[in-house]
Amino acid sequence: MSGAPAVELRGVDCAYGPQTVLSGVDMRVEPGQFVTVVGPNGGGKTTLFRVILGLMPPLRGVVRVLGRAPEEARARVGYVPQQFTFDPLFPVRVGDVVGMGCLGLRLPRAERRARVAAALGTVGMDGLAGRWFNALSGGQRQRVLIARGLATDPEMLLLDEPTSNVDAAAEEAILRLLDGLRGRMTLLLITHHASVASRFLDVIYCVNRTVHIHPKTESLDEDLMRHITGLGLPGTRAAAPPEGCAHA
Repeated sequence: MSGAPAVELRGVDCAYGPQTVLSGVDMRVEPGQFVTVVGPNGGGKTTLFRVILGLMPPLRGVVRVLGRAPEEARARVGYVPQQFTFDPLFPVRVGDVVGMGCLGLRLPRAERRARVAAALGTVGMDGLAGRWFNALSGGQRQRVLIARGLATDPEMLLLDEPTSNVDAAAEEAILRLLDGLRGRMTLLLITHHASVASRFLDVIYCVNRTVHIHPKTESLDEDLMRHITGLGLPGTRAAAPPEGCAHA
């Protein structure tokens, strides 16, 4: 789909029952961009990802992903969820977790194994397919989940707070990993941390029912991050966006 934006939303509204979550969202992500998505809890960040993945049809508006309908593009989009629920008493190996990313592709067994090995190599966990997943550290588990998202060889990868539950050393390892993916695919990252957002400042989308674009030319510090993630909190009145934080 040469020339098509990686993501394009025009006038998108979404709701859960009577509660509006996204309203009038316009968004355009170019191929190869690294986009950071920030905003308050409940502001619609994860819902935005669900719309892009084709898991939640909007009430109105247009959604195009990699030049096609989201459900048609889903096989070309990897996803790393914020949490991965598993039973620590149930034995599952690292290779099995990564291989879950290939479900639905109907790959020959040899190609599936090759994709698992390649994805683990990308995240720096070569040769660990046979390790038990529940024996890994939190940072190692998160890298395995990123490998699962990469197993389909996607054109775009969505990551929902991939550093939220890891220590500082593991966070740094994950950030170096993501920096290495820059330019190889389109990346969209949800985060609450200014340090993470600033590191990947191609474009920042501030999501709180609608979307504000935060340009690369403006530095992102903790004060601005508090403003962004505090927009629309109950009992508060949002201030005007800082200069350069334009409504999309």
